Amino acid sequence: MYNLPIADNLNISALAGLFDSRATSYKYLYFLSLLDILKRINFARLSAISFREIIVEMLANAWYTHKFFKLSFGTIDQIANKLDDLELEITEPILKFRDPDKKILRNTINNQNIEDIINSINRYVSYRLIRPFFTQETRGLKDYDVNPAIINLAKNQFDIKKPLYCFNAEDQQDCNAIILHPDWVEYLEENYTIVRGWVSWEWLNYMQQQNPSIPNVVNKLFMPQQRDSLANQTKYWKTILEHQDIKCIYSQVQLNKDEISLDHYLPWSFVAHDQLWNLIPTTKSVNSSKSNNIPSEKYFSNFVKLQYLGLDIYHQKVSQSKWLNDVESFVAELKVNQANDLLNLEILTNAYEKTIQPLSSLATIQGFSANWVYAEK
Repeated sequence: MYNLPIADNLNISALAGLFDSRATSYKYLYFLSLLDILKRINFARLSAISFREIIVEMLANAWYTHKFFKLSFGTIDQIANKLDDLELEITEPILKFRDPDKKILRNTINNQNIEDIINSINRYVSYRLIRPFFTQETRGLKDYDVNPAIINLAKNQFDIKKPLYCFNAEDQQDCNAIILHPDWVEYLEENYTIVRGWVSWEWLNYMQQQNPSIPNVVNKLFMPQQRDSLANQTKYWKTILEHQDIKCIYSQVQLNKDEISLDHYLPWSFVAHDQLWNLIPTTKSVNSSKSNNIPSEKYFSNFVKLQYLGLDIYHQKVSQSKWLNDVESFVAELKVNQANDLLNLEILTNAYEKTIQPLSSLATIQGFSANWVYAEK
């Protein structure tokens, strides 16, 4: 899908082959992290970038994907286990996507004792990532000879073959940083958007293979810069509340249209969207209490009835064209034949059963807490 820009003085084929041999997420996260670091320092020609800085960036890039969205990195991948081993005190800006540069998250990780994690993750990835620059020279080598060979080749042919980087020492036990080739830094600066798009595409393909049944993987790979506004969805439910008294399905509290909070029945961190078919009004305290849990099945019937009530009232109060436009997500995601099927409670219930129940089971398997019941404080 992506054609990397040609540069006469660089081996673009080797760059394109960075991910040809991989069994884990490490190479994707490593290269993405290098791009993040270079972007943050405005592609300055540094003398070295430490392994620690790269691994911290990798863990920060993986944190939301694993801890918030609960995606799998693969059966033999250790990134998730490494993150679970860290005792991180995660603050509200991180959880609320108010840390777009990952500064707080990086500092939180960096303040941990992570030397074992650095050594474990970096046992191979720093060296094997640039192996495509030395395919011929390393062909047929015993596995334990590959890293030393790459270290020597990267140093001795730094100005000839121009690998992406070399290392700051001649023996692996002394290496603790990489030194990027200045020509590659220039190339990555000039072509950052294309290269970033390419590696993101490769990363997405890998993660979709590891999570074949999970919805919306594409929106779970990177920390959102901010959550989308729910203004239109709130307006939808306010229109309904202007014409019908509604109680919260969890607390049975009468709702005030000017004080509602919209709840993702299946948590946003699982579905990663704000579509109306999964949104219902509640109170701020109930919404906060529910968090990203899966509600008990005892709420399902009232959830569907509330959605039916909302659809019916909205159909009566707005124009046909606006109705058809605003209920598109219901038709598409619930897989009903036509919009008017949404006004039949039996059809709507069957459609929700076929949609919600499998997704709830999948979310539970993925690690989201199930059977949440509201407990009044």
